[in-house]
Amino acid sequence: MKEGKSNQLNYNDISESEKGRLKERILSSVEKLKKRRLRIRYSIGMAASIALIAGFSLFINQDTPESISDFVKSSGKFNVNDSKEVVLIINDSVNVNVVSETATIKYSATGEKVSVGKGNAVNQNTSRGDKIVYNTILVPYGKRSEIELSDGTHVWLNAGSRLVYPAVFKGKKREVYLEGEAIFEVTHNKEHPFLVLSESQEITVLGTVFNVSNYLDDSLAKTVLKSGSVQINFYNDSLSETERKLKITPGTLASYDKSGGKVASKKVNVDHYFSWREGVLIFKNDDLRTIMRRLSRYYNIDIEINNENLAKETFSGYLDLKEDVEKAIGTIQETTEFQYNKESNTKIKITN
Repeated sequence: MKEGKSNQLNYNDISESEKGRLKERILSSVEKLKKRRLRIRYSIGMAASIALIAGFSLFINQDTPESISDFVKSSGKFNVNDSKEVVLIINDSVNVNVVSETATIKYSATGEKVSVGKGNAVNQNTSRGDKIVYNTILVPYGKRSEIELSDGTHVWLNAGSRLVYPAVFKGKKREVYLEGEAIFEVTHNKEHPFLVLSESQEITVLGTVFNVSNYLDDSLAKTVLKSGSVQINFYNDSLSETERKLKITPGTLASYDKSGGKVASKKVNVDHYFSWREGVLIFKNDDLRTIMRRLSRYYNIDIEINNENLAKETFSGYLDLKEDVEKAIGTIQETTEFQYNKESNTKIKITN
């Protein structure tokens, strides 16, 4: 029987040079295997780290409440006159029309129940962990609104205004954002100061009554304090540290020139700045342009003055806003010489 060849390698039959080359190949293979295992472990580690970072970021995003300033920026611009009625926006998208001359809205302490007008109510979910649920109210020209917030604070909004606020306040501060004009009667809470933010300033209060007028198309932002104490912080880096903060006392009007960046304050009769809540406008040495701008918002009608000198003339007096716009203009007309023409239901032109 013929003996077959063995498939096994006899190490003793290999020359010394062959043994050296074989050793090199074995060591090279071992080194490649080590590097491959290292790359696998590195890839797994990187994937785990990325997953951990992504999870941590998601955790941070979920637990960090969105600030009211960020919410206002992300919401974009609103035209309060897109609707003829007061509009309440809840749950970020649900629009509720409030049909009445002066729309009344009241929140429960939890912010979940919202009473609208007479006998109507809507509900919303405010239990979203630490996330703050913001609501918005839009008041077009020709309308007013009264709101009681979840903390009991009362807000009277004048025509052409927008207010953004939490359905229920969370955290150390109670913050709202205003465009337009409003009277605030703030519920006292020393541990949770109330802040009114707007385009050019921030007002901090504990419990007080004050009026803020800061329309986007007005050159001045005005704050009038009736009772209590407020501090106004102005958003202007060109002002000094002391100029950027102004604390006012009752009976004081603080004004900020948004184009010139100047701050001023003076003693005033506060009733002149709160009377619109009762349907009355009181003027003292106000120019005709300012008066007509206020009437335009209140009655939702375009009033045009075609003479610059006439627009700068000043007037003092009392206007009953329960009467129609032509009677209001007629009252001013009695004190000076000008003519007006009602060109349509939405436009009046004043000439000298």
